[in-house]
Amino acid sequence: MAVAASLDRSYIEICGFEREAKPRVREVTVTLGVSPLPGGLKFPDSAGAFHYEESGKLLSVTTNRFIHWSTCGDTVQLVEQSLDTNLLNNAVRLKFSHCSVLPGGVAINETLNSVVVLISTNQSVHRLVLPHPARMYRSELVTELHMQSIFTDVGKLNLQDPTHSALIPSSGGHTGSPSTSRAWLSFQGEAHFALASPWGGITVVTLPPHGAQGGVSVVELKRSSVMRRLSNWMPSAMRGDQVPGDLVLSLAVHQLEEDSFIFALCQDHKLRMWSFRDQSCLLETDMLDYMPACKGVGRLSGQGHRLRLSFSPSTGLCLCAYLAVPHRGQFTVMQLVATDNHRYSLEHISSLFSTQETLVDFSLTSTDVWALWLDDSNSTVVKYINFEHNVAGQWNQVYVQPPPEDEVPIGVDLDPRETYLEVLFSPLRFTASAIVKALQIFRRGSDRIYDLSWESLRKEVTVAVETELQSSVTKFEFSQEEYRQLQVEFWSRFYSCCLQYQEAQSAPLGLTVSPYTGMACLLRKGFVSFLLPCFSVDHLYLCYDQYLTTEEETPISEDPDVGRDILQLVQCLRLVSDTVSGEMAYEMEKALEYLQPPEKAAELVLENMLCNDNNNVIVDIQNKLQDVRNPMAAMMVLLREMDLETDSDVTAEMPVQTGREGFLFLIVCGATGLFSAVAQLLRPVAAGQSLNVRLSVSQLYSSTSAVSVVCQAVCHMAMTRALFCRDLLILQKLYLRFGDNVFLGGGAQLLQLQQDLIPRTSHLLSSYHLLKHVSVSLASSVPTDTIDANLQHLTMLELSDTPTLSAGRSALSPQTVVELFFQTGGRKLVTSQLCSQLQGNCLLPWTHTMSIVVPLLAQLLWPSNPGFQFPECLMANCQYTQLQEYVRLIGPWCQVNIGSCRFMLGHCYLASGEGQKALQCFHEAANEVEKEEFLTRLTGGEDEDGASTPRLQYYNKVLRLLEDVGLPELVIQLATLAVTEAVNDVGSQAALWTRIFKHHLNLGHNSEAYEALTQNPDSSMQLDCLRQLVVVLCERSQLQDLVKFPYVNLHDEVVGIIESRARGLDLLTHNYYELLYAFHIARHNYRKAGTVMFEFGMRLGREVRTRLGLQKQVNCYLSALNCLRLIRPEYAWIVQPAAGTTYDRPGTSPKRNSDGDPTAEPARRQVDILELKDLQKEYILSRSRLTLAQHHPPSAAIAGSSSAVELLALLVQTGLFDAALNLCQTFNLSLTPVFEGLAFKCIKLQLGGEEPQNEAWSWLAANQLSVTNTKESSATDEAWRLLSSYLDRYPSANGQHHRYVIHKLLSHGVPLPNWLVGAYKMVDAPSLLRLLLSFDLLEAAAELVLEYVDAVLGRGHQYFGIQRPLSAMSPPSWLPYTSIDQLLQALNETQTHSGLYNKVRDKLDEYHTAVEKMSQLRLAAHSQ
Repeated sequence: MAVAASLDRSYIEICGFEREAKPRVREVTVTLGVSPLPGGLKFPDSAGAFHYEESGKLLSVTTNRFIHWSTCGDTVQLVEQSLDTNLLNNAVRLKFSHCSVLPGGVAINETLNSVVVLISTNQSVHRLVLPHPARMYRSELVTELHMQSIFTDVGKLNLQDPTHSALIPSSGGHTGSPSTSRAWLSFQGEAHFALASPWGGITVVTLPPHGAQGGVSVVELKRSSVMRRLSNWMPSAMRGDQVPGDLVLSLAVHQLEEDSFIFALCQDHKLRMWSFRDQSCLLETDMLDYMPACKGVGRLSGQGHRLRLSFSPSTGLCLCAYLAVPHRGQFTVMQLVATDNHRYSLEHISSLFSTQETLVDFSLTSTDVWALWLDDSNSTVVKYINFEHNVAGQWNQVYVQPPPEDEVPIGVDLDPRETYLEVLFSPLRFTASAIVKALQIFRRGSDRIYDLSWESLRKEVTVAVETELQSSVTKFEFSQEEYRQLQVEFWSRFYSCCLQYQEAQSAPLGLTVSPYTGMACLLRKGFVSFLLPCFSVDHLYLCYDQYLTTEEETPISEDPDVGRDILQLVQCLRLVSDTVSGEMAYEMEKALEYLQPPEKAAELVLENMLCNDNNNVIVDIQNKLQDVRNPMAAMMVLLREMDLETDSDVTAEMPVQTGREGFLFLIVCGATGLFSAVAQLLRPVAAGQSLNVRLSVSQLYSSTSAVSVVCQAVCHMAMTRALFCRDLLILQKLYLRFGDNVFLGGGAQLLQLQQDLIPRTSHLLSSYHLLKHVSVSLASSVPTDTIDANLQHLTMLELSDTPTLSAGRSALSPQTVVELFFQTGGRKLVTSQLCSQLQGNCLLPWTHTMSIVVPLLAQLLWPSNPGFQFPECLMANCQYTQLQEYVRLIGPWCQVNIGSCRFMLGHCYLASGEGQKALQCFHEAANEVEKEEFLTRLTGGEDEDGASTPRLQYYNKVLRLLEDVGLPELVIQLATLAVTEAVNDVGSQAALWTRIFKHHLNLGHNSEAYEALTQNPDSSMQLDCLRQLVVVLCERSQLQDLVKFPYVNLHDEVVGIIESRARGLDLLTHNYYELLYAFHIARHNYRKAGTVMFEFGMRLGREVRTRLGLQKQVNCYLSALNCLRLIRPEYAWIVQPAAGTTYDRPGTSPKRNSDGDPTAEPARRQVDILELKDLQKEYILSRSRLTLAQHHPPSAAIAGSSSAVELLALLVQTGLFDAALNLCQTFNLSLTPVFEGLAFKCIKLQLGGEEPQNEAWSWLAANQLSVTNTKESSATDEAWRLLSSYLDRYPSANGQHHRYVIHKLLSHGVPLPNWLVGAYKMVDAPSLLRLLLSFDLLEAAAELVLEYVDAVLGRGHQYFGIQRPLSAMSPPSWLPYTSIDQLLQALNETQTHSGLYNKVRDKLDEYHTAVEKMSQLRLAAHSQ
């Protein structure tokens, strides 16, 4: 029985395409001053790789790190690559002028501190000593995504220096170039270069250890003699004859203790082993002895012979010689065996045969031979075989990626441009450099292509092709079909250019297999491909027919009968696959894309197969199906193997299922979100692994190359299995058609097939189609502002810990959404589980780890698994278009995470501005809140609104999201829906109604906001809403709406709110007093309205000492007066607010102040009642203040708090005498300050110049004169006239006003106006006399005495206000004798007034005579 086709039986190639449009390779030219050798010998391009010794260990800086190189003519390109970190400055191209790099001329050796690169050319040898990665970094653990490569400082090396380069010494009399070479580093640090001499033998050039003194030494190894010289080669005459068969075709070197063994496979088919220390040939074997039926071969020269060796502690030193024979090839594996006396022999292990045409390269490991060929069609072929345990020399397959299709099929319903762009920029077909080169050719080299991102390159290609199309058009009008044909023509031309360059870059150059990890890589000209293990199901579907016929059991079933049935089914599937035409395959693909049932599409494909079965394929299938004994069991096994669905009840321990093929099927299930899953994964890791191990594992496969390889592996698996499921579904439909003809079980099996297996197959087909779609779906670049806004939304949803990439992704950033997911979050899940499976083992075998990582990632992407990390990652990284397409594709058939998908779709609609669609999705998702893990986690955070149920918590989260986005209309709609969910939850109802109120209010829906306020069941929230309603409507000046609301059961609260706002805010900025006044007026509460306005006026006087404040105060008092006049007199009173009243803030302690000290007991306040007359006084006072501020603005600051007496002085000072007089009359104040002030202004005008005259007109205009003067007059005249009018209008007892005016005038030395003297004489002449005497106005006093005596005697008595002059019948009259005596005394004392003295004495004598006469007459009359 044949050995089972285990997982290790086949591999699949995953191309590691570079992501840069222009590779960042530094070029270094080495010039040693040599000339080109004659003959122009060219060596084929080659490639190789070096793997660090600790590349398979976790706790190493070189984990998963290697160096690969390629040679072309005089150039060597070296690239250091890591799967765990992105290496900077990791590529260098060395150009050796006038030299050609030899085959096998590159070797890399590793020491404790250095990495030594040895390069052999046909004229020189070179050594580059670079720092070892373990010595470049501070820590041995790789914890950064970007690190420096060992090639970073290669440009600083002087490669022309003798320590780095040396010329190969020439041999006299001989010309030619070495044909091959091999270099190695001895244990002493010497660099040895073994060169195959063109005349036979081996020449070894040795450079001294780096940094040591010494020159170049040369050793020549030949069969006839062994010679050694230090500088020059020996003359040809001394070397003996050259044997052509001694020409070395391939070299290999192995160091053993102090010696180096050089193995040479020569043109004469003989293998020779040389001791470099002894310079002797230790072994010579004819390889034709191991080749059966070799007749005639010996006469042929073995130009294509190759030699490889491998050493391991378990197997020792093994050699593999490839003997190139026409139409056949043979690999001979031998083991070097040492005998006594230092003799050696070769023990034959195995002979392996191959019929391939051209061997490009092969590699030998401790167990396998890996070979790379080019077949007759120039296609790449890679196979491997275990040279000890194989069945009949059966080579294992490596499924090499085929080149892109020569032609792109374009459906009639597709746009040619979009179709070609999708193929060109698919991550699986073309490298960026191939597209760039094709673009340069297409542009004819007109523009330089800079380092573009993948999206920018796509735009450049589109512009170039469309420009070329437009430039070739000669007509102005085209039919749609003609333009389509032109598009196809030009795009196909560009596609052909890309094919040519892609084919050139895909040329295979070498094959490498790491001896430490088993990682196999195919080295192509333009990129490196990784060979990953092929899974059992994929292997069965992909392997060739001859392999299917030879395998008697399969790796997916232990039952041999089931295994045999599976093989028969797979053979039938291959027949079905070959029969499905390209058109039918496209129709099937389109049906899946358009969400049509796969069963119906399979029916159509089957009908087409039956109609076009010209080769009787259906009959062959039927015959094979009849040999299947239990098709149901075989199909169930296949479906089970392809189904990645996991059990939702599996805990975080995640058990491991081990299959026969020896790899781990890891079950990732029950993951509760991206980071909760990581936490679960880390629990077993934390328990059994050290911190260093976990840190090292956290960096596994984080580089761009590793991300691309792993995700492409998932993509290839999805593509293969989608085809598998498609063909299986068609075959199942064919089974139904055949019925009992192929079914031994009859109807029961047919029923099971129709009701169970076909739906399962259809579901798997849809699932793998989805995986294939997301694996090739490109990620979009996202602007920074979009990422910031999305992060804000995620923070609000408490999902901000979901990892994201920064904005402005470079060309090295993930290209597909699966790569984006793997790099941001999926890799942590996968590698953490990988760490838990290591169980203390720090080795990382490539096959083992890839067999874990790829299925784990596929399971994370599997739509039927409960984990929802992938869509969550798309949302976190703003991949809204891709997320919408993902939800669309799984909608009809996936019944897992339905609500979560609706939520994600709603989030996408929000991002695209489709609010109503988003609202509908959010509402639909609410039904699944308690059923799905993502929605449960979404609602599991801290609840701020006190929601009692998960659905209400969900609604609160969504409402906050809508608020954060800025969609209040949707908030209102969703909150209204949520109210119905909170029937028994008063707190949630209150919160929802509050939210509805707030957004109605913000939108200006005042009536709706009031209705929401009234529906709020929470009184405190209702009061808060009411307060906000008042404030907002007042700020918007929508007072009509505020006043008209009925406020049922809320009247006192509204009044209290407005009052508190009015008393606590700035008076001029907010108009709450006026609002409260209007509120009371609308409800006919006039006393309250009056009280409000009076309080407003009082505060204005205290707090707003400006003209505007005084104006408002006047209006307030006037409004208060009007309110009191509208009610009955007995109720026309208000309570005066106490001066200096403070209003307590809410929440303050009634017993302690802000410092915590006990407050004194407040004194009892006396209540003052203000009636209408009191308000009238306040109004007059306020109006006077306003008048003062209007005429003298600087006085406004002090007028606001001034009393009536203080204000009177200010009014007089300003010249507002009418207002001052009105104030005096209102408050019963003396008019004296008014008259004195006016008299003083008259004096100033009388004595001043022109400027006071001009200024006087302003205050004169503010005082209304009762009598107008028709003639022109000066300001002085008007002022005197105003004074005169006031004296007439406001008389006083005994003429006090006149006396004050005259006193003011006399005190300033101003002559008394005649009208004033005459007026005062009429009132109080004696007082006038006393005033004149007090100011020493003797002449005026004397004249006044003379006039006054005459008036008493009856001459002019009407001018002195004497009603009846002196007569016998009149009442007694009197004279101010005291004042007259003082006058006479003063006149008598001065010489200049003697005449006046005599006149006064005479007039008095005359008066006395008259008095005496009148007295006698009166006495006489009484006596009679």
